[in-house]
Amino acid sequence: MKSEIALVTGRANRPLAEKIAAHLGLNLLNEEIVQFKDGEIQAYYNETIRGRHVFIIQPTFSPAENILELLILIDAAKRASAAEIIAVVPYFGYSRQDRKDKPRTSIGSKLMANLLTAAGINRLITMDLHADQIQGFFEVPVDHLFASSVFLPYIRSLNWDNLCIVSPDTGGTKRASVFAKALDCDFAIGFKQRVKANEVSNLQIIGNVEGKNVILLDDIIDTGGTICKAAARVKECGAKQVYVMCTHALLSGDALDKLENSIVDKFIITDTIPMKRPSDKFIVLSVANLIGDVIQSVIDKTSIASHFEVGNV
Repeated sequence: MKSEIALVTGRANRPLAEKIAAHLGLNLLNEEIVQFKDGEIQAYYNETIRGRHVFIIQPTFSPAENILELLILIDAAKRASAAEIIAVVPYFGYSRQDRKDKPRTSIGSKLMANLLTAAGINRLITMDLHADQIQGFFEVPVDHLFASSVFLPYIRSLNWDNLCIVSPDTGGTKRASVFAKALDCDFAIGFKQRVKANEVSNLQIIGNVEGKNVILLDDIIDTGGTICKAAARVKECGAKQVYVMCTHALLSGDALDKLENSIVDKFIITDTIPMKRPSDKFIVLSVANLIGDVIQSVIDKTSIASHFEVGNV
């Protein structure tokens, strides 16, 4: 059966793909990606994939070439007569553009779904979408995984008393409440006001964090502005230790420097996006085994329900 499976990776996050392959006891396919002087990308496979089930592992964070590279790898697999093409997208770019929040604007995540479908995927495996409804943008099956599978065991290993889960904004209320229920602890919510995108003007905490060990929980850290303000605010409100837990660490611009100089004690992230450089303040938990297990379930046509024990967060 393993001979019918082909694991492919683009250049966005090869270390994660290698971990997934090792967990499955498979080798990554021998493919070649060429970028010409003018920036154009060409991909081709150096071994046959005719009739095989091809899993293409590629997160789609910036730059946009990562998205294009994924589409070209899908197209190459389709033209090479792959039996089935599964896109494994640990971080789904443009997921924050899930609706029309003002007149005459695009819905970028729907466009990404259309592009992947048109390119020829038969299934999508992804993790912690910014908005659950994005699954409905696809006309193919979507396996939506949750980093809670790796985060919750880590939190329990801390053995903290007076634990409080805090969402830095109201959009993460559901996520925080599910974690709090699973951990049988309190939770609080940050209420933020923005003057413009990526810039928070004011943030208040709804709930009691005084004397608590706080975990700020989010799905994406981009510039780090919201997290830094939320961490400072919970400290002002009397919190003891402050950890930040985030699935997708984009860390745009000078975000890494900003976070390293913040009052946060530790940042717990996953490897859906590779770190730009190592940092003593960051602990990286791998999602390779989780993704590998789901790939195995797709191969064996078995249920993946056991990976959602804490429900939809």
